[in-house]
Amino acid sequence: MSIISSRAKLLGTVFSLALAFSAPVVHAETPPNVLVVAQSIDDAVSFDPAEGFELTTVQSFNNIYQRLVQSNRDDGTKIEAALAASWEAGSDGKSLTFTLADAKFASGNPVRPEDVIFSLTRAVKLNKSPAFILNELGWKADNVDAAITKVDDKHVKLTWTADVGSGFALSILTAPIASIVDEQTVSTQAKDNDFGNGWLKTNSAGSGAYTIATYTPHEALVLQANASSSDKPTLESIIIRNVPDVGARRLLVEQGDADIARGLSADQIEALKDKSGIKVLSVPSARQDYILLNSKANPTLGNPAFWEAARYLVDYDGITKNLLRGQSSVHQAFLPNGFPGALSGTPFKLDVEKAKKILADGGIKTPFKIEFIVFNDQPFLSIAQSLQSTFAQAGITLDIQPGVASDIYARGRAGKFEMTLRYWIPDYFDAHSNASAFAINKDNSANTVAKQAGWVIPELTDETLAAVKEQDAAKRAALYQDLQKKIQASSPFVFMLQGNDQVVISDKVKNYAQGLNADQVYYDKVAK
Repeated sequence: MSIISSRAKLLGTVFSLALAFSAPVVHAETPPNVLVVAQSIDDAVSFDPAEGFELTTVQSFNNIYQRLVQSNRDDGTKIEAALAASWEAGSDGKSLTFTLADAKFASGNPVRPEDVIFSLTRAVKLNKSPAFILNELGWKADNVDAAITKVDDKHVKLTWTADVGSGFALSILTAPIASIVDEQTVSTQAKDNDFGNGWLKTNSAGSGAYTIATYTPHEALVLQANASSSDKPTLESIIIRNVPDVGARRLLVEQGDADIARGLSADQIEALKDKSGIKVLSVPSARQDYILLNSKANPTLGNPAFWEAARYLVDYDGITKNLLRGQSSVHQAFLPNGFPGALSGTPFKLDVEKAKKILADGGIKTPFKIEFIVFNDQPFLSIAQSLQSTFAQAGITLDIQPGVASDIYARGRAGKFEMTLRYWIPDYFDAHSNASAFAINKDNSANTVAKQAGWVIPELTDETLAAVKEQDAAKRAALYQDLQKKIQASSPFVFMLQGNDQVVISDKVKNYAQGLNADQVYYDKVAK
């Protein structure tokens, strides 16, 4: 079958399924070679691995792209070969030489050292949201070309200037931003020196099990089996359908019109637990939900007294026990449980009177209003409403402004907000993945969450950089614990929850796999 006719057939399937979704009474069982997933994909900004940094895009990358090395599916702390058949650390402690395995991109082009060089250097030079991950190796636009070099047709060498060892460098290379793209395909799509970024926002050029067949923003992402993949997927295609309403997601999976549903509310999950034909998977997650305050928006939001008071205006127990019911637990530090050095203590609880006193002592007069931008999806809206209720008791009106997730992200990254509700998931299995986001911002030169908060912290930055250099595991964990305590005490972040993903799945679906981190969603072995 030609590529054109195959794609036309796939689009016909998408259209037929779309019609089925619009008919609430008709049961249209999904095709045997197609997996249909119902969730919100409104957060998607870009499917370029050098830019995509949202849940939907990150969840797609392991299925579309490969990296030199990857995290083990069952134990993310273990690193294993992917596009690299093997590697050797240099005696200088600041280099790695990789031997490439025989692999092909979806185009049929072989994976070459040139593709590794192009992929990693373009990610640094584009300097999009996740670029700070590669910056941890000391790679910048003006030095990265010299840092990544071809040895011969099967070997590529990476060097770095940062004072970190090869083990940490390997962890960095498991992050989605380190995905390898087809240089020959992408370069032909480049416009205005964008390294093909505009094209890769909605297309793919990887060596993973699937390729992007079509993507229609806010409607559907369709993945098609990659005929050139060395590890062929079981199913022909994956359709990730945008279904913003959680009730509609439940109905689709309940009727058999979808095989998997994500992001259902606690009520929806409870109603489905005893339904025949479906099951509820409970997957531990490293996701953390937190309040992000823009300290530069106005003097009140930049006052540490407000940061402290906000910690006592969250009904942590009420949110976890009454609203989320098994979907999250209280967690108040920037490292998730399961990571070395994570703080599991919960020093804060709802205490309105204490918050009022902190505000008064800090010279903050009430009442006042705060613009609160929130994803127009659950559980974010329910959490926001809980916060609105408790903050109001201290004379603070939270003006909830729901929006499409991609727009909320854009405003947050541009600093055009006052308060927002966000989640964070580590990019790789190392404590520095989170510390680099929340505890680094020396001069606003790196795209960290601290920068988005307008929080310049040169001393904490130095302490964070010292922690990542520490080679003794126990000492390193202690340094991260100290950093967490400092950020717990005073920062424009209020950490509240650690997630537990509940995924509703048809009992016809076999071999679905999902791990602790956001990118660990795997469709390649799924069968029906």
